[in-house]
Amino acid sequence: RSDKEYEDLVDQLLASPHFGERWGRHWLDKARFADSDGYEKDNHRPDAWRYRDWVINALNSDMPFDQFTIEQLAGDMLPDARPLQRLATAFHRQTLTNSEGGTDSEQWRVAAVMDRTETLGTVWLGLSVGCARCHTHKYDQITQSEYYQLYAYFNNADETKAEVPISDQTDAEVIAERVAIASEIESRSNEIEGSIQEWLPKIQERGRSQHENRSRAHALIDVSIDGPEGVNFVRKANDSWLVEGKKVETATYTIKSTCDVDDLTGIRIEVLPDDSLPSKGPGLSANGNFVLNDIQLYASTEPEWNESNLQTWSSATASFSQNKWPVAGAIDGKIGAGRRGTGWAVAPQNGKAHTATFYVNKTIPKGNRHLKVVLRQSYGSQHTIGRFRLSAVTGLPPNGGLPKEVLKLTIKDEISDSERQSLIDWQVARDPEVIELKSELQELADEIIPARVIKQRMNQPRTTHVLRRGEFKQPLEEVFTGTFSTLPAIKARDDRPETDRLDLARWLVSGENPLVPRVVVNHVWKNLFGEGIVPTMNDFGVRGDAPSHPKLLDHLAQKLIEFGWSRKKLIKYITMSATYRQSSKHRTDLRDIDPTNRLLHRQNRFRVEAEIVRDLSLSVSDLLSDKIGGPSVFPPIPPGVTDLTYNSNFKWNTSTGDDRYRRGMYTYFKRTAPHPNLIIFDCPDSNVTNVDRDRSNTPIGALVTLNNESFVEAARAMAQHVLTKTELDDDRSKLIYALRRCIVRTPIPEEIDNFETLLRASHAWYIDHPEDAKELVGDRASVNTSIGTNAAWIATLRIVLNLDEFITRE
Repeated sequence: RSDKEYEDLVDQLLASPHFGERWGRHWLDKARFADSDGYEKDNHRPDAWRYRDWVINALNSDMPFDQFTIEQLAGDMLPDARPLQRLATAFHRQTLTNSEGGTDSEQWRVAAVMDRTETLGTVWLGLSVGCARCHTHKYDQITQSEYYQLYAYFNNADETKAEVPISDQTDAEVIAERVAIASEIESRSNEIEGSIQEWLPKIQERGRSQHENRSRAHALIDVSIDGPEGVNFVRKANDSWLVEGKKVETATYTIKSTCDVDDLTGIRIEVLPDDSLPSKGPGLSANGNFVLNDIQLYASTEPEWNESNLQTWSSATASFSQNKWPVAGAIDGKIGAGRRGTGWAVAPQNGKAHTATFYVNKTIPKGNRHLKVVLRQSYGSQHTIGRFRLSAVTGLPPNGGLPKEVLKLTIKDEISDSERQSLIDWQVARDPEVIELKSELQELADEIIPARVIKQRMNQPRTTHVLRRGEFKQPLEEVFTGTFSTLPAIKARDDRPETDRLDLARWLVSGENPLVPRVVVNHVWKNLFGEGIVPTMNDFGVRGDAPSHPKLLDHLAQKLIEFGWSRKKLIKYITMSATYRQSSKHRTDLRDIDPTNRLLHRQNRFRVEAEIVRDLSLSVSDLLSDKIGGPSVFPPIPPGVTDLTYNSNFKWNTSTGDDRYRRGMYTYFKRTAPHPNLIIFDCPDSNVTNVDRDRSNTPIGALVTLNNESFVEAARAMAQHVLTKTELDDDRSKLIYALRRCIVRTPIPEEIDNFETLLRASHAWYIDHPEDAKELVGDRASVNTSIGTNAAWIATLRIVLNLDEFITRE
């Protein structure tokens, strides 16, 4: 490639939306990210993924590292802190949480604060400050008192929850809208409270009337009923009606009648059992149930009805309602068809009588004696009413109109302040304007989730003491916030008497602290070269390794600051260098002079990280999902892994669709039962911060990439892909294509010969073992190709995906 082509490639990769995933994974190791609490119970953390999304988005937008630092360490303390800045503090909510019975909450709070202190020392300062927890550091110049001065910054950082937008894109608009609506609700509530002298007497008068005037039922006169063709309605002795004749799936009953009482307030329907009905009814379904999806009432002065006579409902009561099928469902207007509708049903209380009363919004005035009632039953499966009786209702609902607790207060001569507030709260809750505003607020709630964050303790701040040998019950002298005497002094902002966590965060990235930019550069270098300029990533102290190129480390630290703490600019600067662009091929002429490549005479060769091992197989087989962000997923896992969890209460429900093939960084991480594919390839346990992953090479790793379900599935998909490449004429050209796709080079003839031999041997074996071939192929058979051929290709490509070169960065 020319320099221009190479630079264009670097720019393209830096601009990729997957950049944040790739480099975010490194940061999540430092943040000790996991989806569960740890310890024995290891409870689920439903909102953990939201912090991971924040990291990905921050890196994709190239948030300057100084801002990235400040928001994660003290975002809650920024002036007018935005929800996403509060979310950033979830960096320090990734600590383990012990919820076992009998634990001392203060002990584990102190343990979490110590973890935060030591994580800051490792991630930003490159120092193993934890040694000073129990005594003055034996080697570095960190005293025990200084350890607890640093500890003091986090001692008043309490764990809490904050409402945050479900995605970064909805941050400002959603939160602003929620605040505006909440303000409107508060304003309207104050307005209602201020007008209490106007509405309270009316409510009290209504309550007394309701107390004196209970509802009563009245028989209907001259009743006639129409229903589906072939359905008959037989009048029984007690003015009820039995449905006979043709069995229909759905039905609408129309009842016309008159009533000799005035001022109607509703209609009552009684559904009755009968020996002639299935399971004694009261419905006609096999189990005796029914669903009344909708009821309508028309009232007119003449025996003719139109839409102007249609009454509207205020409420409904029933002697019994089936779970998820309340009587209110019959008046909500959601008729639907089949299970999509709502309505009133009575299972499991079948074979019994039940009553439902429906109240109108406005009393039907005197003279409207002609009634028409329409009963719609559209659920299906003969869920229609088998026997019923209708009545007209006068008077107020027994517990309708005013709720029982409100009714009780309205008939009292005097009420207390708390009772007065109860009436105000009730009036506010039923106010149409408030209801509408709360509905809008609820719609926005779908865009908001609660997230674990850190919040500065403002009331009753804790004092910090040196702890004898780190024991939380053995405090010694009191200490105040401060940093190490060997580093530049920290200053309090705004003439405050003492520095706080925001001062600490700003001090780290002020540019005056010599450690932070060098530590950050070392992390980036390690990710690009496989080893840091300072190999001991977590120890820049006197016991750590000296930098291989100290002037280079100084130069890059200075460039990072010049770049405005931009990681992308730093990465581009390094990757454009001739040092980075070297081949990783071993040079025998320098083997004795620089056996470990400390002098960087070539590029390093190392295996990709645990999550990416599987990603590579999914990618070449066209299975990898490109979806970015969102909750963790559950790819296939070997049986029995999660049985070892607390009370075996954790179930791994394998994801389906695209979620089955998400990148490895989205795999659900259960601290007490992590996915074995990750652990085998050296993914850290997330119990403490990790800035330097191990890289091991074991036979178990090879067995995983050969036999694990995910990798076999990838081999199936890749075989299907290769076999459908019609432009490839023969097996040899197909093998060359597959190898080039996986190892990104043209294979040498000897390699192709070996794979051809394997392919022929596999084909012969699977022709003789057709059942094994079917099992291996599964549902990924390629069209116009025999099962034996499919199986042979899958077996061969499993070896290609198992190559060391495939999972190694060259």
